[in-house]
Amino acid sequence: MNKEVQKYNNSQTKIEKEICDILSQEINLHLPKAENKIWHAHPVWFLDGNPIVGYSKLKTCIRLLFWSGQSFEEEGLEPEGTFKAAEVRYTSPDQINKKDLKRWVNKAKKIQWDYKNIVKRKGVLERLK
Repeated sequence: MNKEVQKYNNSQTKIEKEICDILSQEINLHLPKAENKIWHAHPVWFLDGNPIVGYSKLKTCIRLLFWSGQSFEEEGLEPEGTFKAAEVRYTSPDQINKKDLKRWVNKAKKIQWDYKNIVKRKGVLERLK
């Protein structure tokens, strides 16, 4: 695991760390070729420079975010923001369904919007896959 991501996980409360550790292990398992780093203070995984999935500490939970998640058409993922992102929030490690997570990560590889060039395109998203 990326040392900076492990440092991020270790900085959380006991329960939040357990959630983060499960998420990072599962994401790394299903996205082995992805670049993983701390981006805007949170762990994020990238394919070809495009953000795919990440998680962050919110006030009351850990939020798992898929940048193109609204296009997955999956129950359990809620729309986030004005673009194509979708999220799920966890307050306990028991809430993480690894089968769902694996399916979502696999869809994240196949369904991508071009966030890498969103600034260059002045806020316009184009579908990559």
